[in-house]
Amino acid sequence: MIRLAAVGDIHVGEERDEALARDLAQLGGCADVLLLAGDLTRCGTRAEAAELASILDAAPVPVVAVLGNHDHHADQVDELVGCLESAGVTVLEGGTIVLEVHGTTLGIAGVKGFGGGFAGACASDFGEPEMKAFVRHTKDVAEQLRAGLASLDTDHRVALLHYSPVAATLHGEPLEIFPFLGSYLLAEAIDAAGADLVLHGHAHRGSERGVTPGGVRVRNVARPLIGRSFQLFELDPAAAAMP
Repeated sequence: MIRLAAVGDIHVGEERDEALARDLAQLGGCADVLLLAGDLTRCGTRAEAAELASILDAAPVPVVAVLGNHDHHADQVDELVGCLESAGVTVLEGGTIVLEVHGTTLGIAGVKGFGGGFAGACASDFGEPEMKAFVRHTKDVAEQLRAGLASLDTDHRVALLHYSPVAATLHGEPLEIFPFLGSYLLAEAIDAAGADLVLHGHAHRGSERGVTPGGVRVRNVARPLIGRSFQLFELDPAAAAMP
């Protein structure tokens, strides 16, 4: 059994988050890997990244992360990623990682994702160049996710995102902002390649559970929603990833 701990939207600032630091330092007794679903910092500054790295450096399990919109705000992404990598964290943006856990291989494909909306209420790359750029970015990110998942020849495959691939995990948020919280293109990519589980954050007032049109489980692990430092998931080694 592979045990995953996952959380997003931890929004670490310059001051110590004692509860988060304590809980993540004790992960070894209940989880095999920690997955972080973006918005790791408040504004993506070097000082916040350093504080976050000091917390994650003490985690007793491998840590894999994607960034969120908050992490891009200060335009210091390279510095943030470098700081996390120095603490042993794998940061994915269109990439993958394969971990061996209890003799079973776990493949993780990660992207931040982006907005655009869902069936019946989505943006299209038509009209002004700003709108075209918005939608084309989502298309590019979705294709990176599809290619990453498809490249994984592992016993299990997990998609790690910040933005949601389905509307179901956004219910509780104002309907008007759904297009800024995710895109159906991400779900299409997941269904095309296959996965066992999708984890995302971003929707603080959303819902925990959803499913892609192709039947892949989607879970919103935003910390303000789940109300704890992480949520636990189990992957059965007897079940192979979807084709």
